[in-house]
Parts: sequence; structure tokens; C-alpha cells
Amino acid sequence: MTKGLVTVFGGSGFIGRYAARTLVEKGYRVRVACRHMNTAQDVRLAGAPGWIDLCQANIRNRASIERALDGAVAVVNLVGILFEGGPQSFESAQRDGAALLAEVAAEKGIRTFVQVSAIGADADSKSDYARTKAEAEDAVREALPSATILRPSVVFGPEDGFLNKFAQMTRFSPFLPAIGGGKTRVQPIYAGDVAEAIALAVDSDGTAGNTYELGGPRAYTFNEIYDIILKLVDRRRFKISLPFFLARPLGYIAGAVWRYIPPFSWGMLGEPLITGDQVELLKSDNVVADGALTAADLGLTHLESVESIAPTYLWRFRPYGEFSKPADA
Repeated sequence: MTKGLVTVFGGSGFIGRYAARTLVEKGYRVRVACRHMNTAQDVRLAGAPGWIDLCQANIRNRASIERALDGAVAVVNLVGILFEGGPQSFESAQRDGAALLAEVAAEKGIRTFVQVSAIGADADSKSDYARTKAEAEDAVREALPSATILRPSVVFGPEDGFLNKFAQMTRFSPFLPAIGGGKTRVQPIYAGDVAEAIALAVDSDGTAGNTYELGGPRAYTFNEIYDIILKLVDRRRFKISLPFFLARPLGYIAGAVWRYIPPFSWGMLGEPLITGDQVELLKSDNVVADGALTAADLGLTHLESVESIAPTYLWRFRPYGEFSKPADA
């Protein structure tokens, strides 16, 4: 006997795989709505046979949303992009997609809706990412006042594009870029903890209409994050301070390249190291605000730290593998 069907948009992504598993553990069947089903087959393995299924859907297409929501008792929206490319813009993927999804959910009488946003979402932000995240929140709440909004800080885990990105850089670069002097603070939260927060929001009526900011046990400057990574990968690298006024134009050039190259080229090129929009985000700390509802208010009393999880996967970036003895050991 299940508690019902939850449709997860963006469920084939990094956080989505954790969310699908956790929702199944809570007793829900999960329908993962994704654009490319052929690249998401492994998500089925997150639960027992029959508990997780896939359906083709595009958050910009009403008909496909309607099909994906048939029979659902709850909706989770994890769709988001970190840089623009091909047909995907911040406006279409993050703002317009969320608005359409919430509108269709409301029409179908679905009241349990979890919108995963981001700390720093601000309608007045100069960052298009942060601005459209805030506009998505407003659009979702307009259609569904009962929606729960979750705002995580930077999310980490074995498949992340955060710690892994900088650890990968140490393989070929003699330095790590400390944008703005590396003083910007972040409060990384483990993907499994974000998934637990999502499941708790789906499972509880008490979260309806609330916004929660999700951060890990402590905040770090980027310089501190670099120190942790360098110790775990057993490499010595310089941290080069890169002022915002220099980083921003370099970022906009990189972002423009990825904006206009064909999407099929991304697999060969990887993600841009930094975009101008991301430089704009780095001008502000990405930490839980004073007075905000937090993971603790959702009932999450134990959160995993970078120090406890990162060693389980960053070892693969060491010069001589998992079992090599660090130089300072």
C-alpha cells in the first residue's frame, strides 16, 4: 500500500536521484518527469521494481505536464540550470516552467507542491539565475499559495558539480581561482539531506505556504573549501586572487560561448568553469539568513558535513588513487 504518487520534475538530475529514493522510503510511488528518458534509466534503481517510473515531459510544454501529473497527489519541481545554453534560458527553464507547472497542478487540484529554489533568490538581483529563481517562487505561490519553497545553499555529494569541479581542476591547473579573494561564504548541504527535506515537505501538511532555507552544519569561505579539497586530493596548488572586475568579463565570455554552441557539444567540452552570472552570485554570501525557517524546522536535526562526506568520493582525484598515503600523513 502506498501513500500515493509523487511526480518529480527534474528527477533525473543530481538531487532528483536522492529525492526519488527518499520518497520511496517514505512510502510514495515516484514518477520522474524528464526530457530524455534514455539518460535517466538508472533512476529506476533507486527503489523497488514498480515504485519509480519515468515519463517523457518538458516543463515548457503544457500537454506533457498534464500527462505527467495524471494521478499524482504531490509535485516536486527540481528543474534548474546553472548556465544558459541552446533553447534553455533562465527565464524559460526556471521562471516560466515553474509557473506553468504550478498552474497545471492547481487545475488538477494538487495542493502539495514543493518548489526547490535557492538561497539568494531575489527579484532585484543582478544575477539572472537568482532573479528568475525568485520570480519562479512568486509565480508558484500565485497559482498555489499552499506550495512549500525550499532554498538550499550549494549542494554537495558524489555527483556534484561543486567539490568535484575544483578537485578536477587540481589535476591540470597549478592554481585555483579565488574570485573576489575567495572570501565569499557558502553553507554547503549534502544532497541526501536536501532529499530528506523534500520528502518531509511532501509528507507534512505543516509546511504548506512556508519557505525554508537549507544550509549544512557550518559556513565556509571559498578559501576554506579549497583547503579542504587540496588536503583530500593530496595536491599542493596556489590560490590566485581574481578581483570581481576581472572575473566578470572572463565569465561573460565563457557564458556566451556555451550559450551559442550546440548542446551536443557540451559532453565534450564539459561545463564552463565560471560564467558572468555566477560571478555576480559570488558577490554575496550564500548562507542561511538570520530568522529564516531552516532544516531544523522541518525536523532535520542531524546534517552531514563536508568533512564527513567529501572524503568518500574526492579520493579519486589523488595522484596515486584511493589508498595512497597523503604526504602530510
